Amino acid sequence: MKYLNNIGLNARKAFEELKTVNHSKIKLVLKDYISAILKNKKKIIQENLKDVKNVKREYLVDRLILNDKRIDGIRNSINQIAKFKNPVGRILEKWQRPNKLKIKKISTPIGVVGVIYESRPNVTADVAALCLKSGNCSILRGGSEAYNSNKLLADLFRDSLSKNNINKNCVQFIEKKERRIVDLLLSKMSNYIDVIVPRGGKGLVSKVQKFSNIHVIGHLEGLCHIYVDQKSNISMAKKIIINAKMRRTSICGALETLLIHEKALNTHGKKIIDSLISSGCEVRVDKKINKLFRNKLKNAKEIDWKTEYLDKIISIKTVKNVKDAVNHILKYGTMHTDSIITNNSKNAKIFLDGVNSSIAMHNVSTQFADGGEFGFGGEIGISTNKLPPRGPVGINQLTSYKYIVSGKGIVRP
Repeated sequence: MKYLNNIGLNARKAFEELKTVNHSKIKLVLKDYISAILKNKKKIIQENLKDVKNVKREYLVDRLILNDKRIDGIRNSINQIAKFKNPVGRILEKWQRPNKLKIKKISTPIGVVGVIYESRPNVTADVAALCLKSGNCSILRGGSEAYNSNKLLADLFRDSLSKNNINKNCVQFIEKKERRIVDLLLSKMSNYIDVIVPRGGKGLVSKVQKFSNIHVIGHLEGLCHIYVDQKSNISMAKKIIINAKMRRTSICGALETLLIHEKALNTHGKKIIDSLISSGCEVRVDKKINKLFRNKLKNAKEIDWKTEYLDKIISIKTVKNVKDAVNHILKYGTMHTDSIITNNSKNAKIFLDGVNSSIAMHNVSTQFADGGEFGFGGEIGISTNKLPPRGPVGINQLTSYKYIVSGKGIVRP
């Protein structure tokens, strides 16, 4: 616990110092970090290979691997983040009361952000950059399967901070691998950490949401839906659905349940399902759909409507209309990302207004549920909380606000 307390104290001290740092120096840190990643690319790949060789869960390999293309992606992401204007100190609103009281709503940093994550080493770089850019300090607890990759990426960031005479403890990586560290972070660090962000599988996120006494930003599951309306273009629908399901099956924005209007089964449904099967996807369908295929497909069970597969598997259901599709999503969805494919603007509005998703889409693949694709440069995670922030959490979502009230000797009668 002494180890974590020191990290917490270091983070609070670094945060107070960061408040006085000119934003131009933060941009320099990010530029130096981009250069450091390029300069150390071979070393990063070497450290990453150690992690890949040691990984015991095969499905994590795709998330874990760093190659030239992915490292260039990390550098590009940080470059985009660096270009944004300072999100801190912005006047969000201002007004004057009849008694001449002047009120401003000003953006402020959150403080210290704790991030617990699995597998993806790019999270180390993205989180460090996003937090610093938004005036926050970060405490990073990466998964043991990516330890070597994460540590090197964190060390390079800390070197870039020191090079620019900024407290390197603005970013700290927890080097101890014991599992109890996570328990202590969640239960004993509320004096130091302002918000916790879990990024990983259902087990990790569920644990964080259940046991944390610190405010949590994140999502438990990405059970994403697409509804194919009767009034939709078949070629567009096929293209979107194959992309949404098969581009990368392991990400939280991957399509898991497909809903099809009952009057579009013959015109759209059969061709779409054939395309999914041809793409190597296992389909689990309701009885109505299975009749079209002479009962040769696997029947979906109740559990399938509740399942985030993160694999080449999809559940497919017939619905009566757009309102029926919305009701299914309200019952089984996880408030992540849901999309409608239709050329009917009235039905699109019913769907977009009706679902409770943090990201609602129209004629778009759910794989666009990503901070980089939203133009945020990157994301610290995706939030399905009903309270803000919702959706991809970038630099603007990593700020809070305060009210500045001024006047000339005004007293309340």
